[in-house]
Amino acid sequence: MKISSTTTSPFQIEANALIVGVFADESLSGAVAELDKHLGGKISRIVESQEFDPKPCQTTRLHLADGVTAPIIELVGLGPATQFNSGVAYRAFGSAAKSLSSTARKHIAVYAKIKTAPVVEAAIAGLIVGCHGSDLYRSEKKQTPFEQVSIGIDLRDAIRSGQIIGESINLTRDLVNASPDRLYPLAFAEKAQEVCSESGMEFELWNQAKLESEKCGALLAVAQGSDRKPCVAIMRYQGAESPDAPWLALAGKGVTFDSGGLSLKPSDSMITMKGDMGGAGTVVGAMQAISGLDLPINVVGLLGLVENMPSAKAFRPSDVLEARNGKTIEIINTDAEGRLVLADVLSIAVDMGVDKIIDLATLTGACLVALGPDVAGAMTNDSSWCETVRRAADTAGEQIWELPMFDEFSDQLKSDVADIKNLGTRWGGAITAGKFLENFVANVPWVHLDIAGPAFLEKPKSWMDVGGTGALVRTLVEVARTWH
Repeated sequence: MKISSTTTSPFQIEANALIVGVFADESLSGAVAELDKHLGGKISRIVESQEFDPKPCQTTRLHLADGVTAPIIELVGLGPATQFNSGVAYRAFGSAAKSLSSTARKHIAVYAKIKTAPVVEAAIAGLIVGCHGSDLYRSEKKQTPFEQVSIGIDLRDAIRSGQIIGESINLTRDLVNASPDRLYPLAFAEKAQEVCSESGMEFELWNQAKLESEKCGALLAVAQGSDRKPCVAIMRYQGAESPDAPWLALAGKGVTFDSGGLSLKPSDSMITMKGDMGGAGTVVGAMQAISGLDLPINVVGLLGLVENMPSAKAFRPSDVLEARNGKTIEIINTDAEGRLVLADVLSIAVDMGVDKIIDLATLTGACLVALGPDVAGAMTNDSSWCETVRRAADTAGEQIWELPMFDEFSDQLKSDVADIKNLGTRWGGAITAGKFLENFVANVPWVHLDIAGPAFLEKPKSWMDVGGTGALVRTLVEVARTWH
């Protein structure tokens, strides 16, 4: 997609459609006011008559307006100007793009009174995400991405960064939406390697033999029921000038399909389990964006890639595993497997000497019950580091909520036969999963993000199709931008 700024007036530009942003509490101004005047006040009258309510993401369409070259004008509500931010911009312009992309349209022009770089960046990212569907394998696509976007704002750096972030979000979405018979652990690693090659990052693969030599007993146990070999893929971006600059680790759970293992899931619960690698997918998207933006930071992305299947080789409830850091783990339920994968991945990150860690995982249904489908749960051993991540999410317009990590939750993980169990009671399940992971980060400042809710849409939104969302890619980019 080619995206560029334009000074051509909205009624003269040669485009297949216009997207026009309208605030709920401000009179029209700039190019939008010029267009309204050219239309004899039609946009103003539509708003005043309440035929169009400019709430965020609301859209209405004008056809074949006299004197306007573009045959369609898509009005999109931006809500009150006083509440307009990057999150609203992302969703609103994504909604307009999704609406227009249901028909193939090569060239779209965008006009709105948005002047700050962060909001322009978010609007561009939303446009790119909104016109990109989830139907990877349909012969006839429901949505067609635009070939060209002209935007009536001259903030070229923000346009460029918005495109990089939008394309990285779509990369994450495509990974989550991929069929698990095509995106198995080694195939996922190959995709990560491709991203590294295109972005100039270093890539390293730990295959099964390497994992065995590194004594990654927790991750290997999850994988042993499948014929698909496990691996850990490592992506390194070194953007800091100083050789002594600190390193940030992004660790992702990459269970490319989760049947539940011998603790088999019901069929209905398995349908979306191709997306159980959403944490790893988010890391890949964020690494691509961070590299594309040339951010002055050192980041290592670690992807724990396995498939959890039932077979005569599968690990069992009551097995005792030994993780890479020497902790022994009694298995209570083989469907609590993601934390076992992350246990060894986090241990690898610690031994690399990284300075701070964020892990991301579609880890627990309990987090979805607690916070709903749109909010990620955050757990930490360092409140100031978690506050940094939370502020980054606020800036990006994404939602995370910190959950308490009281010592009492660890009591549920006490085992009679091993150091810890892999599952507590049904109460506080998202937090006990976080407390389990805390055993593997030593004293490194760490934030665990449970993205079970926001990583996958089971019903479409106005700005996005069903399936993978790319949630938290923008937050990780903001963390990288503020890193020091």
